[in-house]
Parts: sequence; structure tokens; C-alpha cells
Amino acid sequence: MEADNLWKVSTGKGVKVAVIDSGVNPDTPSLRGQVLVDEVPKKVSYHVTEDYAGHGTSVAELIAGTGAGSGIRGLAPGAKIVPYRIVTTGLKNKAEKRKSPSLDAVIRAVADSDVKIINMSFGRDFVDPDEKAAIAYAASKGKLMFASVGNDAQKKNFIGYPAAYPRVVGVSAADDEGTVGKFSESGAYVDLAAPGLDVPFWCDATFQSHCQDNGTSAASAITSATAALIWSAHPDWTANQVLRVMIDTAGRDWPKDRPSKYLGYGLIRPGQVLLDGKGKPGAADVDPLTDEKTPGAAGAGDASPSTSASHSPKPSKDAAGSQVAAESSAQSSDDNDDTMWWALGGVAAVVLIGGAAFAVVRSRRGA
Repeated sequence: MEADNLWKVSTGKGVKVAVIDSGVNPDTPSLRGQVLVDEVPKKVSYHVTEDYAGHGTSVAELIAGTGAGSGIRGLAPGAKIVPYRIVTTGLKNKAEKRKSPSLDAVIRAVADSDVKIINMSFGRDFVDPDEKAAIAYAASKGKLMFASVGNDAQKKNFIGYPAAYPRVVGVSAADDEGTVGKFSESGAYVDLAAPGLDVPFWCDATFQSHCQDNGTSAASAITSATAALIWSAHPDWTANQVLRVMIDTAGRDWPKDRPSKYLGYGLIRPGQVLLDGKGKPGAADVDPLTDEKTPGAAGAGDASPSTSASHSPKPSKDAAGSQVAAESSAQSSDDNDDTMWWALGGVAAVVLIGGAAFAVVRSRRGA
């Protein structure tokens, strides 16, 4: 990605990214001074700095880590992280589960803040009406939302939420050769692809060492960081315009109007935007995924959840939530329903590189 050259143009300065995850430890060397704990509303601030899995901290570092202390330097080291903690399969304490906020409450809190980007590196296999409404509300407030599509392609390949909700950008994982991980889930809800194999992650919540990991969690984080770089360089753009140039400049060798079920519109390429000036921002108030008008696209609107929830998404998003599958056997459900997709390893070629961009096995998602 030529990160050193990208940082000459933009580091993500001035952009805040909400990391909804297992919590974020603000005291790792790479995150000191990067985490805005005081900006988390009290009603959803329960133990946000106590990362019980190490997952949320890793995601935050991939986005905005400074690299201090031999830590991870994220793709947008000038951005800031606003941490939120929800219940996932990594949280075993029942008392903490009961006190933790619901995902929809967290999303609404973020929607009412000045955060621009929401990263959600987790998922589950069914629709929750409250979450869906909260997503619509956040979209009406001009937020740009990214989510991992899941790591269970070799087993169930279930349709994952929040990635499959309308207005959420689903991200799949690829390696540095441009090969999509065999674990990375595919389907009509995949919108973009990003690096997600052999990525450094904290091994566990002791924060003593890093491991090489594989997963769509990392891919979503790096995509969020890419959006932060672009938005920082173009602060007057809306979420629609940032996403549109990301789609326009994504690496692909198939028709843009026939997104791949493996890679969506292609591999993110921030250099195309920041270094080469490519990508047309287009209309500020039109969603590039649906081509529909979006009330409050600039982030100044007061639209109610029902305003955006009534939008009909493109075929890649199952607005009705009718396409669901059995939850991964690698995951265990809990009373709070939220489950995290962990990087499970097992790298293999599903899609092969062709030239400088991806070449997919099939160009039609439904094929």
C-alpha cells in the first residue's frame, strides 16, 4: 500500500473511528494517546478499556497504532479511536454480560457523536430488528460503517450480520499476493476486500506478545483505516463520497456493475485516491451501494431510524434478513447473542491474482 508515501499526504488526522469490540486497552505502547475514552457516553461506557480478549485492542492498533515500543503501526496513525465494548463469546463473566450495553444501544450512541467511522469486526448469523434500526439511524447521521464478513467459509459460510445489513460495508480478507483466504466467507453481502492474512494481532488479553493471525476482523480494520486516510484528506466529503471513491479505485478486473461474491468491488487501494488523485466522489447524498438518496448524509440530519430503514438495498444486502444459516460450530452462543468471528487460520487460495488486480473465479455473485 506504500504506507510511507500515503502518510506524506494523510495520516487520518482529525478523523475518529469507533471500535465496537471486546474493549480497547489504551495503555499498550502503540495506543497511548490514541484512545479517546472520555468521549464514550456514560450510558454505554461499561469497562470499555478492559479488553477481555485482546481482539479489540488489536483492531484498534491496526487502525491507529503509532508503532511505539515496537508495537503495531496502523494504517491511519493520525486517527483517534473511540472504544466501545459489547458481549462476545470471549466474555465469560455472567455479571459483566448483564451489565454490558447491547449492540444497538452502542451504535445509537456512536451515531449521536462526532465519530465518522464505525468498525465492527464481529458478527452472528441472524437479524436483530433493533440492531437493523440502529444501523439505519447511524447511516442517517452520516456514519460510514465497516464490518467483517466472517471466517467460516470452510464450514457453514453463513450470512453474517452486521456485515449483511443495508448501509454496512462487508469486508473479506486477502493476503499480500491478492489471494482471498479460504476461511473468508463469500456471498452477496461482500462489498470490498482488504489484507487479512498473516496480520499481527495480540496473542491474548495479557498483551505480552503478538501472533500472526488470519481473519476478516483485520481486513475490516484496515478498510476503516483506509477510509480515515481518505476522509482526513477530504474533510468536506460525506460518507457516501468516501465510500464511492473507495469502490471506484478498488483493484478488480471484472465489471464494476457485477461485484464478486468473494471480493465485492475489489481490493482497497488508498494510493489510487491519495497519491494518484483517482476516484470521483460524486453526489454527497447518494449511497453508492444502493444509488438511493440518503437523508442526513452529511451527518447533520435528525432522521429517525425508520427513515433509512425503509430504503431498499442493492441485491447484495438482505434487508429482510430472510437468508440466514446455522451458526458456526467454531463459535459458542451465549445469553447476550453477540458472537465474534475469530481468526481461525487455514490459508488457501480461493481466488487467484490476475495482473495487478484480483481475478475472480466467477464474476457474478450469484454464479
